[in-house]
Amino acid sequence: MTLDTSQAVHYHLGHFPPATLDLARLMPGLLAATSALARYDQMLRGMHNSELFLAPLRGQEAVISSRMEGTISTLDEILQLEAEYGEDDAAGAASEFRSDVMETVLYRRALNTAQSRMAQGQPLSESLIRTAHHQLLSIGRGASKSPGAYKREQNYVGERGSRRVSFVPVAPEHLASGMEALFRLIGDTTMPVLLRTALAHAEFEALHPFEDGNGRVGRMLITLMLWNGGAIGEPHFYISRYFEDRKDEYIERLRCVSSDLDWNGWCAFFLDAVAQQAIRNLEAAQAIKAFYDEMKPRFAELLASKFAVAALDYLFSQPVFSNSRFTSESGIPSQTAARFTRVLQAEGLLQTVREPAGRRSAIYRFEPLMQRVRV
Repeated sequence: MTLDTSQAVHYHLGHFPPATLDLARLMPGLLAATSALARYDQMLRGMHNSELFLAPLRGQEAVISSRMEGTISTLDEILQLEAEYGEDDAAGAASEFRSDVMETVLYRRALNTAQSRMAQGQPLSESLIRTAHHQLLSIGRGASKSPGAYKREQNYVGERGSRRVSFVPVAPEHLASGMEALFRLIGDTTMPVLLRTALAHAEFEALHPFEDGNGRVGRMLITLMLWNGGAIGEPHFYISRYFEDRKDEYIERLRCVSSDLDWNGWCAFFLDAVAQQAIRNLEAAQAIKAFYDEMKPRFAELLASKFAVAALDYLFSQPVFSNSRFTSESGIPSQTAARFTRVLQAEGLLQTVREPAGRRSAIYRFEPLMQRVRV
């Protein structure tokens, strides 16, 4: 199929990093984004276990970031898959769930793996990004598109199913030097981390180093850079909602970097994205925390056990779960856990997703929480 590149914008070869930025123009946005991000981070640091309140937001990020690339799944689907299949049985999961669901779960797992490796001391590097990409595309439609390897042929950006190309990324022969320049900037601690992250995300998308999965990896890079640069104390910042809500502007701002070298316009857009999404993430986490505080005395009364809080914590971190995992992973004695399940079902707090069948355990959903976090 012959592609139409007549209206396409081409990569800005030789113009990264930008020689200058208009700091006077960008400073108000930089201060607002820094302040909003600091308030969000302060709230997380004040929680006894921020993981409890961010697990649903991580799921949202995977769903929305994948959806931006045309991969359609729901939070319920990915949590059900993860309730039944561990990372060592991806093939089994792929045989039962839609490919879109599997791809979204792989996004979630790839981001978690990258965060775990960085926590263990691995630097944010090309190697780490290639490893994340390999995991992201390990199963399904992406498996045939060189997971973990940089592109060897020219790739193009355009509407799916259309021959019209809107953007021509860097040519393969210039990619190695482009990635070197990108990671030099990522490591440049003389520049404010938010500006570094803005420039790095735009440049990664313009380089488009892989055959597929560039958008998702590029959005992972934002969270990893903010964490690595100390802007957030834990690797929990999810920005895809803002980009999806303003997808046309997001794409146009990225195009203008190459067409007009408008790095300032992109940075201003990015800083507003961080500020607005930090506020949104803060409100979402606070709402989940308030619901947790509301449920805590109710669970204590209903379950009448010293394990009531352990049960509540498990349901917040795993709002869709298999009965067998609940009894084996929650730290609650199996007979007590079975009683908890019956009580919570009778109260309407748990809904049955799948009845037990043969060797397959029942799967339940903590519906009141899911109602608050679905996207």
